[in-house]
Amino acid sequence: MRNGLDAAYDYCQEVTRREAKNFYYGFMLLPNGQRRAIYSAYAFARECDDIADAGLPPSIAAGQLTKYRRDLEAALAGRPDGPVFEALHRTVEKYGVPHGYFFDLISGVEMDIAKSRYETFDELKTYCYHVASVVGLISIEIFGYDGGEEARGYAADLGIALQLTNILRDIAEDAERGRIYLPLDELEWFGYSEDDLLAGRATPEFRRLIAFQADRARHYYAQGRRLLRHLPARARACVGVMAGIYSSILDDIERDPGVVFRRRVSLSGRHKLALAGKELVRSVVT
Repeated sequence: MRNGLDAAYDYCQEVTRREAKNFYYGFMLLPNGQRRAIYSAYAFARECDDIADAGLPPSIAAGQLTKYRRDLEAALAGRPDGPVFEALHRTVEKYGVPHGYFFDLISGVEMDIAKSRYETFDELKTYCYHVASVVGLISIEIFGYDGGEEARGYAADLGIALQLTNILRDIAEDAERGRIYLPLDELEWFGYSEDDLLAGRATPEFRRLIAFQADRARHYYAQGRRLLRHLPARARACVGVMAGIYSSILDDIERDPGVVFRRRVSLSGRHKLALAGKELVRSVVT
């Protein structure tokens, strides 16, 4: 029979397996202890996101996040309630993950409740840092790394690259919720309106706008991949898989920007497994 902590980690693994269709293929390359720790961090982030994505009135969603913040404070103080916080408490205790990262993530989800538009890329980058970069920063504390602040900077950049790819992939889904993440000043610059986006118009202006966004994401991928040399082998393979999967999604969007209005861009399980094998071999020989 599983003890309470094992059951808590099993619960986090199931959340990750069910919800993290891309990340899971990278996580499977980690040593067991690190893998379980990453599952707990992901499950925590997933529960935060679910509050923002539930379609609740903003005041109710904000109240739930306030409660979630209190639950996090209690868990970090050694009073975890529920499987996610029980596993997370053990993860933070074992790996010494700075507490502030988890509160930053909640702040990012609060931005999703308060904002549905971003005027500039600087605004959007702040959001990306809170909801994605901090996940990378949590992860490298679990993996172990050298390079100090430089490595942390690369981890933050890779998180931004992944989130920018998510934003492009989810344009139609976000529009259905009334959200536009692409910077409004850049829409205006390319002559593409909010109404065009909400109506799903893949105009020439839209294709030029997406090419610009993809170029920016590529810059952050190039920076973020510099993190790999600061990681141990299996963590390097894990991060390489995640970067490879999302880069491939970005490739598909670049080839046909209008695809984001027709379907959710994704890779097959076979393609993901192939990337996992490739990165595992690369991590050993690097």
